[in-house]
Amino acid sequence: MNSLKNRKWYESYTPEMKKEMNVPEVPLYKLLEQTVEQYGTRTAIIFEGMKISYSQLKDRVDRLAGSWDTLGLEKGERIGLMISNHPDYVIAYYAAQRLGLIVVQINPRYTARELLQIMRDSDMDYLIAEESRFSSVEEMSEINDLKHLFLSGGNADDPRSLVHLIQKDTPVTKEVPISVKEDVAVIQYTGGTTGKMKGAMLTHFNLVANVVQSHTMYGEKMARGEEMVLTATPLYHVYAMTSAMNLGIYIGATILLIRKFEVNDVLENIKTYQPTFFPGVPGMYNAFVNHSEVELYGLDCLKFCSSGSAPLPIEIIKRFESLTGAVIGEGFGLTEASPSTHRNPTSGVRKVGSIGIPLPGTDSKVVDEDNQELPENSVGELVIKGPQIMKGYWKKEDETNHALRSGWLYTGDLAMTDDDGYFYIVGRKKEMIINGGFNIYPQEIESVLYEHPDVKESAVVGIPDQEKGEIVKAYVVAKEGHSIDLEELKGHCYRNLTRYKVPKQFEITHELPRNTVGKLLKRKLVEKEKRNAAKEDSIS
Repeated sequence: MNSLKNRKWYESYTPEMKKEMNVPEVPLYKLLEQTVEQYGTRTAIIFEGMKISYSQLKDRVDRLAGSWDTLGLEKGERIGLMISNHPDYVIAYYAAQRLGLIVVQINPRYTARELLQIMRDSDMDYLIAEESRFSSVEEMSEINDLKHLFLSGGNADDPRSLVHLIQKDTPVTKEVPISVKEDVAVIQYTGGTTGKMKGAMLTHFNLVANVVQSHTMYGEKMARGEEMVLTATPLYHVYAMTSAMNLGIYIGATILLIRKFEVNDVLENIKTYQPTFFPGVPGMYNAFVNHSEVELYGLDCLKFCSSGSAPLPIEIIKRFESLTGAVIGEGFGLTEASPSTHRNPTSGVRKVGSIGIPLPGTDSKVVDEDNQELPENSVGELVIKGPQIMKGYWKKEDETNHALRSGWLYTGDLAMTDDDGYFYIVGRKKEMIINGGFNIYPQEIESVLYEHPDVKESAVVGIPDQEKGEIVKAYVVAKEGHSIDLEELKGHCYRNLTRYKVPKQFEITHELPRNTVGKLLKRKLVEKEKRNAAKEDSIS
């Protein structure tokens, strides 16, 4: 921490944030165990009217771990969690940590193609799927030779269901030795800094560190044993995993768990339970401010909100805060950093439009192409160092060496700092598209488009969108002698991609812009879209 005292942002830290960063070297499961000792009778989870206390939660976690131990699940094996927001997710996640298993978080909406890619890359041993996807996943599990396939939901008579396994066995008693700085707790798949899917290895230490850092950053705004976290962002998303589930459990908060974000349902839950903290994504805030009766639901119960996964338009921030009285703390993070790295402080100077300052124990700078640190108000690549930075990418040494250099994580994001040391994201070196909080990688979509028999070439770009942050647009060139049926092409995409990845706009073009050596110039397409948007704005 002494090396950070010369950083300009250090003066914006509270006295608590200036203390030496003391990250406990404990396995992730200990967060739950320690909270149960203090807040065992407190409600841990509220889900669709059902309440589970911390003692009950730990008992279910330990019983599931006991059943898995009996079945032979062993430390270091990979277990996929393909579950929507549900108590089963929390139970399975912590049961896996109890045994030293590695959790692979998976979007339940993934297509068979996408799931199979992750199963194979992670060398997955086990998978938990929910009822709606179980039959289709069951066929794939045989192809991929999973040792066990488990069911979230279902009834207690089904030996594969989690409820059966929890009721069947006694709590696990054996201690599994875990090296917190070396052992991987979670593999979170991401496009990383290059756009190709890869699994970020997050250790127990990484995840515990980010929880402690986040709590320190929130300071007095987040009291132990008193908060209720509105958890509407999917837990399989690294942002909700840390900022809602793990942080919530660390401080003994009640996790108000929402299966799926539907604005009317969420507002009714807010009105009924009065949560105090909300880690949301831009699309959720946009839905709130555009709801005609939002003022009737008592959103002033929220003491503090955070926004992650994508830039939040300043207009939305102002409208939400005006309607609710709650403050949205803008910040920044990425999968490779567990994920949080920067945030506007809850006390002191807050700069709307800025991602704030690094979390305690985190160093950050902006560098040029020669890795030289740039002065204030200069644009360069954002690089980050801290205890939350991943161990590396699963089975990808070259990609790891590209992203991690001399202890620094090279984010691929373009940023600048102001005279007070506050950071601002100004663009992305990588071409990743962020739609409603989800990362979308053009290369994956382009690969699907290229598989279509009528498509000669394709280019996928992100177009700014008020609600989603960005929407996906695909430019396609037809093969000679072929014509492209756009509705049929869209159906091809729906069959091979999760719905949110399917381009919302298609444009058939005769050629794609390239330079003299044939390199595709996507920036020309983006510039064209911006010019068209500017024309429409001027007309309206």
